[in-house]
Amino acid sequence: MADSHRLLAGFSLKRLLLLIVSLLVALVLCQALVTSWNQPQVASQLELYQTNLLLEGSAWQGAGLPPAQWSALRQSLLGKDPLGEVEKQYQQLQQRAQKNLTTLENLASQSSPTPADQPLSRRQQDALKQQRVLIDQIDLQLGLMQAQQGDPAAAIKRWQQLRDRPTTAPALERTAGILVRLWQDRQPQAGDETWLRQQLQGWFAYRALEQLYSLTQRSSPSPLIAQEQITAQNHLVKLLVIGTLPAIAALGGIGLSIVLVIQRLIKGEQSLLRLHAGQGWTIPWTAETIWQVLILGFFFVGQILLPLGLGALGLQSSALSSRDRAWFSLIYYLVMAAAGLAVLAWSIRPYRPLPEGLFRLKLSTGAWLWGLGGYLVALPLMFGIAIVNQQLWQGQGGSNPMLEIVLTERDPIALGIFFVTAAVAAPLFEETLFRGFLLPSLTRYMGLGWAIGLSGLVFAAAHLSLSEILPLTLLGVVLGFVYSRSRNLLSPMLLHSLWNSATMVGLWLLG
Repeated sequence: MADSHRLLAGFSLKRLLLLIVSLLVALVLCQALVTSWNQPQVASQLELYQTNLLLEGSAWQGAGLPPAQWSALRQSLLGKDPLGEVEKQYQQLQQRAQKNLTTLENLASQSSPTPADQPLSRRQQDALKQQRVLIDQIDLQLGLMQAQQGDPAAAIKRWQQLRDRPTTAPALERTAGILVRLWQDRQPQAGDETWLRQQLQGWFAYRALEQLYSLTQRSSPSPLIAQEQITAQNHLVKLLVIGTLPAIAALGGIGLSIVLVIQRLIKGEQSLLRLHAGQGWTIPWTAETIWQVLILGFFFVGQILLPLGLGALGLQSSALSSRDRAWFSLIYYLVMAAAGLAVLAWSIRPYRPLPEGLFRLKLSTGAWLWGLGGYLVALPLMFGIAIVNQQLWQGQGGSNPMLEIVLTERDPIALGIFFVTAAVAAPLFEETLFRGFLLPSLTRYMGLGWAIGLSGLVFAAAHLSLSEILPLTLLGVVLGFVYSRSRNLLSPMLLHSLWNSATMVGLWLLG
């Protein structure tokens, strides 16, 4: 009897601790999601980078192509007035950025400077700084476009306002001052050419240097002209790859979806879409084990314990070099994954040997086909939901911080490390947890369809960005559907890896 009381007390204490940790995790997650409400999405920068590809590609003169062929190709890729279209897109982007900045400034003015608010204040300050820099960069570049289109007075006025703005970064302030002098036909000063080469890129650098050379009665050096043509041609190829390959893959996904639906209508319950439909898994553990693994193994370790531990050691990724930051991200993720998997293994240890079919990972042709097919089908669905999501959030709602880092990264080794983190480590860990454990566990309490939907929602919420909940829930549903049909973790792992790999490659091409 005494042993029974001690056992009951132990269980009660365990549940009490789990409840306390759950409340702490809920507080941190809610704060993170609320903070992301007014943070800009990386989509704004992606749009800016893609617009720059269009602008820089417009400088190519079509060397080696017949004039008629180049004219048709130019119009199909760049449109009738690429410079005017780019200027319009820049103005729209600046309006959204200004709206985001106003919202962030209002939010910052309402925050109380208490110690508990310091982490939130730091994130707000980072977001404020990013939006101000983005607006200033757009002003600088819009001025060059106005000057190129024959309106130097408007360009000079824009640069003067940028130069005199109190919040303008010193580097942008100096660049704006140089451009004002050049378009006021005043002679360049020593160091102006070197500075412009360092601060401006692509089309913008070439236009500024052309003006500088005209004032010094020099023609643009042949190597500069040749380099611009090479750069413009490369950017056209990037634009073609970014715009064409995903579209072709999405069309393949639509075609595959149609074939699967037709097969479903013809074969009924024997079709691929109905394979293992309605069949759950035999789950010996209870909801308490599910909650324990998610709260302790994923959220508590990844969002509270590790950040606190690293903070106590004085380790911050923002203070590291580019390559060290990449290693930091990979090691952080591997430690989080190891701890999460350790909690998972410890939690289900009393139920070994596990029922057949759980955590099944087997190399087979079917597993690869399900993964690749799921990726193709997911593409048009994700493109559609991205349009809805953009209208819903209007460039706000936050994004995965790694996306912005990869977009601006230049070190190939650092990019390779980030690629391993996103395309290898993340699919292995997250699919084991969310599809291998969570999805089957939920079928003990609900139907397979509801379990797929709920596990997808939890998967999306774990990424801590409000703007990503809708698209990542859809991706999680596709991952869950693929796993429920293939009954092989290799399939969703492959799909997840393909998705992250394509995202990383796209960011690299844009960056």
